[in-house]
Amino acid sequence: MSDLIELIHSRRSIRRYTDQPVPPALVERLLTAATWAPSAHNRQPWRFAILEDGATKARLAAAMGERLRRDLAADGLDDAAIERDAGRAYARISGAPLLILLCLSPADMDDYPDDRRRGHEMTMAVQSAAMAGQNLLLAAHGLGLGACWLCAPLFCPDVVAATLALPPDWQPQGLITVGYPAETKTKTRAPLETRVRLVTSDE
Repeated sequence: MSDLIELIHSRRSIRRYTDQPVPPALVERLLTAATWAPSAHNRQPWRFAILEDGATKARLAAAMGERLRRDLAADGLDDAAIERDAGRAYARISGAPLLILLCLSPADMDDYPDDRRRGHEMTMAVQSAAMAGQNLLLAAHGLGLGACWLCAPLFCPDVVAATLALPPDWQPQGLITVGYPAETKTKTRAPLETRVRLVTSDE
């Protein structure tokens, strides 16, 4: 158990990788670990699209970059700032040895006649997919790999789905870059007392 706690504490979001490819056997282990996450009703709504081909990664990065440029222009950023942000995003996506697009599918989730419960059911699916993503990140760290969760697909799910020709029910949630680390990082956390509240019967 202490090894697991240390794994959690020592994991970092790695954005720079060596050129060494991730062996297929390790990719399978990552995905298997992800699928052992808990899920609402045990429906396992996660879906994974694996991108290893350089041309495919570049095509996705370019398509997402165009949407990012439009959004940043609408925000009023100048051209230099737009190109700086778009270039950084392109490099992170296209330069990773392995991309794992984490999606969810509501196909097996419960359906309800009212918006309130349908919305909560979708939230359950999102939470389930996120837990699968955390499993994958921890597994990558435990196997000597680096990984980073990118939320960018949430800003352009239609672009991601069209570029990769995803099945209609696959909803992009996060893009996880994976590879052998080419950097070391440190991180801090806010003091626990600033994030925890003890609820008592007197309140």
